[in-house]
Amino acid sequence: MVVPLAAGTLTDVVARLLAEAMARELGQPVIIENRAGANGNLAAAYLKQQRPDGHAVMLAGVSMFAFNPFLYASLSYDPVRDFTYVAPVVDTPFMLVASKRSGITTVAQFLERARARPGELTYASAGNGNSTHLAMEMVAEAADIRLTHVPYSAVSPFNSLIAGETDSMLGVVGSLLPHIRSGTIVPLAVLLDARLPDLPDVPTLHEAGLQAPTMPGWYALVGPAGMPEEPVLRLNAALQKTLRDPAVRQRLREVYLDPIEGSPATIRQSFERDSAIWGAFIRRRGLRLG
Repeated sequence: MVVPLAAGTLTDVVARLLAEAMARELGQPVIIENRAGANGNLAAAYLKQQRPDGHAVMLAGVSMFAFNPFLYASLSYDPVRDFTYVAPVVDTPFMLVASKRSGITTVAQFLERARARPGELTYASAGNGNSTHLAMEMVAEAADIRLTHVPYSAVSPFNSLIAGETDSMLGVVGSLLPHIRSGTIVPLAVLLDARLPDLPDVPTLHEAGLQAPTMPGWYALVGPAGMPEEPVLRLNAALQKTLRDPAVRQRLREVYLDPIEGSPATIRQSFERDSAIWGAFIRRRGLRLG
């Protein structure tokens, strides 16, 4: 199982949890291979070269399908032609937060500060073109504000937020929650249709007055193009059974990941929907990575 991010990231944690449980279902080891870099392009290029026999798959995120084709003028893969869709895996919600040192405690204060001094308020991300980058740019467009982007790729953006080097961030709830509980990061709003049970006092972005599209955070299992139906169905069944395992579901809930049951068609539907929304946004903002 190829993972397009480094060991220790949330994607890697999910992959290792799934690999252990799927190995029991498949009756053979599932080895994790981390190939981080270039927003998943390196991992995708590697997967393309593998035999489509069901023994090489990748845990891919939404950005590889719905964002990268619009961000890169030349991409090493095509999300339609070069992958065999196997199964949806999980989805994860996003949250807008502020550094405790910024003094910002509400969305209203965040917007007031940004409008009073355009471009002065900073936000951290996990890299150019990453979901954490695009989600905040979408919020900035919806609010008609200008922020300064500070991308991090080799190191965690959370450290800069905790230290007060950056003012804000938009990230996945599972990664932010430990810092919120420790009091080093202030939650402002969740990008969901309803509030989170663990944070009932934190409003949704819509409740806070901003009408931005919900940021997709899904992962999917894919293989090289040309995989036969039999291994696709076998891997899909093993994954779905793994996601129904009470111990696995509990571990996923702890990091705010919601299992998705579905077929390869489920991935295609999500890909087509999110490509339409975020492709238009990327073009509108003129965001390019080369």
